[in-house]
Amino acid sequence: MRNEAAAPGLRERKKQATRAALSEAAVRLAAEHGAEHVTVEAISEAAGVSPRTFFNYFDSHDDAFVMIDREIGERVRRAVRDAPAAVPPLDAVREALATELADVEERQEIWSLRATVLRRSPHLLVRGLGVHLAEELELAEAIEHRLGPGRAGGSAGAAPGLYPRLLAAIAGTAVRVSVEHWCAQAPAVAFPEVFRRVFTHLAEGLPEPAESSEAESPRAPADG
Repeated sequence: MRNEAAAPGLRERKKQATRAALSEAAVRLAAEHGAEHVTVEAISEAAGVSPRTFFNYFDSHDDAFVMIDREIGERVRRAVRDAPAAVPPLDAVREALATELADVEERQEIWSLRATVLRRSPHLLVRGLGVHLAEELELAEAIEHRLGPGRAGGSAGAAPGLYPRLLAAIAGTAVRVSVEHWCAQAPAVAFPEVFRRVFTHLAEGLPEPAESSEAESPRAPADG
């Protein structure tokens, strides 16, 4: 599902790896001890970096637990804006998100642990929701930019129009539902299959599914 032409360079991959290591360390420590008992120093030590490096990637202690990554949102928005003009907005958003979710199967354990941490710490859920809503608005702005004047339903200098806001909100919900549904079915079902079916439902306008259409497609067995 990854767009190879948009693959990041070595420096970017190193930054992504460091951020992922910090988030993973934070979530693992929080799952064991509770987020309120985990310090920046402990997270940094577990990830093999300094506390100063931690704040190069996260604005606050809490951001590491909710796995906030502003750079992902920026890449998604850029991909939406730069997709070929002939690509429908829903497809452009789907492909931009698919690129960022290409490694989700490798991180199933950490996604599951993160869900546990958030359930135990409601204030982290609130923090994550606030960031999610801000990201959603910025994605709507990128969609509106893609549509151009007169097609998005907004007005110059105002908030994005109805269609961009709706598509951005639906896309965020689609990712959450895809991940949650896949986590509940894995390893029998591959994430790309769940993600594809979610966006197929959206593209079709969410008609009532046939009885057999929701049957899970099992993951193909590995060779050997």
